Order: sequence, then structure tokens, then C-alpha cells
Amino acid sequence: MDREYREQVERDELPRIAPQRHNPEGTAWLPILHSYQDDWHFTALFSNTDRAHELGRVRDWVVIYFERDGHEGQCTVVTEYRGPLTGKRVVRGREDEVAALAP
Repeated sequence: MDREYREQVERDELPRIAPQRHNPEGTAWLPILHSYQDDWHFTALFSNTDRAHELGRVRDWVVIYFERDGHEGQCTVVTEYRGPLTGKRVVRGREDEVAALAP
């Protein structure tokens, strides 16, 4: 989902929404992706949190919401900036699992 979202953003293929936070002009700047795979509904967008803005990571942190049969959740995918996974895309909070998969 992360790769698909970022590639479509790069190609300017996604609709944009106007978030209420961090958007005093009300501009539709935030690309959003809706995708369906194997009965799952995914929504992906850049993080528009205070912290993402503070750290200048808005266009790096991708929040992915997922739902199937009433079960829902979310995760945030980021570029790791320290440690053995530096430069790799990781699901925040699941770094150990990503490290186990890394060559």
C-alpha cells in the first residue's frame, strides 16, 4: 500500500482532499488513495499530524487505514533514520519484524 500510494502521488494520479488541520487556506493538497484487495478496504494518505509537520516528515509518513468485515485498524509507514534499518521503509512499531525480513 505504501509503495502504491507514494508512486501514485509521484505521478499526480490521486484526488486531493482539503484537511481541516494545518491548512488555513482550505487548499485541497492531501492526496488520498482508496484501494480494495481481497475483501480489504485500504485508505492511504500522508500524515497531517502536528508531529509530522514539526519534523518535516509530512510527505514521508504514510498512514494506512484498513477494514474488513467490521475489523479495522491503522498503521504508519516511515523511512527509518537511525539504526540498522536506516533508509528503509518500516511500519512504525513493527521494526523488529521488518529487520527480521531484511537481507
